[in-house]
Amino acid sequence: MCDNYSPHLTIKQCRRVADWAEANNVEIAYTPTNSSWLNRIEAQFTALRYFTLDGTDHASHKEQGSMNRRYIIWRNRHADDRRLRAVVDRANVA
Repeated sequence: MCDNYSPHLTIKQCRRVADWAEANNVEIAYTPTNSSWLNRIEAQFTALRYFTLDGTDHASHKEQGSMNRRYIIWRNRHADDRRLRAVVDRANVA
């Protein structure tokens, strides 16, 4: 599932991704313009922003990247965490 971000639409000009998708029985599905909320992975990015970026002022991209990596490790170990579920459920409106 892809939104209409221009790099996602390159299969019309570059067959590399389209050829891979066809060879691997993958259908690329595009969400309508301004409706990325239909893509279920977006809720995970909402949680990432909520837990790692909101209200922060990282001194560098390296520090911010470290915080994101730490969150992903935590998230994978605590997928059933009540606070995480609440954030993801609020974001999953579709």
